[in-house]
Amino acid sequence: MRIADAEKENIIHAAEQFSRSEMEKDASGHDWWHIHRVVQMARRIAREEGADAFICTIAALLHDVADEKLNPSKEAGLHKVQSWLDTHLADDDARAHVMDIISNMSYNAGTNPPMRTLEGKVVQDADRLDAIGAISIARAFVYAGWKGTPIHDPAIPPRGEMTAEEYRNGKSTAINHFHEKLLKLKDLVNTEAAKRIAEDRHLYMEQYVERFYEEWEGNR
Repeated sequence: MRIADAEKENIIHAAEQFSRSEMEKDASGHDWWHIHRVVQMARRIAREEGADAFICTIAALLHDVADEKLNPSKEAGLHKVQSWLDTHLADDDARAHVMDIISNMSYNAGTNPPMRTLEGKVVQDADRLDAIGAISIARAFVYAGWKGTPIHDPAIPPRGEMTAEEYRNGKSTAINHFHEKLLKLKDLVNTEAAKRIAEDRHLYMEQYVERFYEEWEGNR
């Protein structure tokens, strides 16, 4: 089923309204402006990689509406998105494609399988790039404040291998989050476009963490 360009624009506008209504009051760092940045980056990567911009845009707009951190369960979040898609997107293949992307794009302690489609890789990369670099640093501390975890505690070392449950609910710190996830993401992006962007952002983040420890010890 081919979707006309005008209809695509209507669906995108509706998805924006839905996503914004769901996410604009979020205080965990997964707010509407995170969604906005992921959409812009997904469109940029889609152009460079030749992916379907419509699928990438819809998946990027809705990806955190389903986030298990922000819903009673992963299943509840996915049901919310599926219900919206059933009402607004008539194309069965497009609906299934968007749901496949959203169901599998989370970092989830690195346990999710590789994305099956180019569009999935693009949206996952766009989301991961928002967790690398200057904005990522800000989001890390916003998220720590939201969860009530400390900035740093030398008595709590970064965790190594862990289950998704341990990653989500175990004891950690904001600065440990860089070691446990954020500094690993550069090597987990999929597309050449994202790899190029990630290199520069990763370097900035590394320099920040190094400076953090120097200031913590009173050396700078």
